[in-house]
Amino acid sequence: MSTFLLVHGAWHDGRCWERVVPLLTAAGHRVFTPSLTGYGDTAHLAGPEVGLDTHVDDIVALILDEGLTEVILVGHSYAGLVISSVANDVPDRIAQLVYLDAMVPEDGETAVDVMPVTQHLIDLALRSESGWRVPPPPEMPPPAGLFGVTDPDDVAWLRTMLSDQPVNCLRQPVRLNEPAARSIPRTHIHCTVLPEGFVRRPVPGIQPDGTPARVWELATGHDCMITTPAELAALLLRLA
Repeated sequence: MSTFLLVHGAWHDGRCWERVVPLLTAAGHRVFTPSLTGYGDTAHLAGPEVGLDTHVDDIVALILDEGLTEVILVGHSYAGLVISSVANDVPDRIAQLVYLDAMVPEDGETAVDVMPVTQHLIDLALRSESGWRVPPPPEMPPPAGLFGVTDPDDVAWLRTMLSDQPVNCLRQPVRLNEPAARSIPRTHIHCTVLPEGFVRRPVPGIQPDGTPARVWELATGHDCMITTPAELAALLLRLA
């Protein structure tokens, strides 16, 4: 039995994994899908003080409170930043890191360093009435859709879980100063249906643990846990 900890990305909450969880548990594995502070059941806690550090603390606390070890830690999108710092804080608890169509930072980087277009979202939030809210992007024509989701029923369901992201999530830097974290194996899963003009940061051929990069692909849009849950689960089960 393996333990999967699936961390949602910006604007989403833990419900986005609902189609993947039964496929992993049916194979005999434990699965945790927390909602980060400011999303889902804790949406009322969102505020200018919530940031990347808050979300790292959320996941570290879950791992320690549940006594989890040998965790397969999966981060989607923005949560690539989260899982990187989590691994830095509790490297002895993490068996593998999975960057699911995710930001993959270096030490001291913010979301803007990984994806420069993010600066535009920060500027809009700082100039807005709230001074901190980053709203979800609008739905675009297919194939971009809403986070790559184009089926009308799926889009309607996805909208029920979206909320604004605190701007500090994009401004606080990742901590990667623990040498032990570099030895954790990494897997990168890329969704190949990309919005027009999107440029992904290349994955280095050699990973921090000295092994060749492992990059898998899914022929779908960004929210693959909604559009292709069976295919995603099959890839994750290869790591169990």
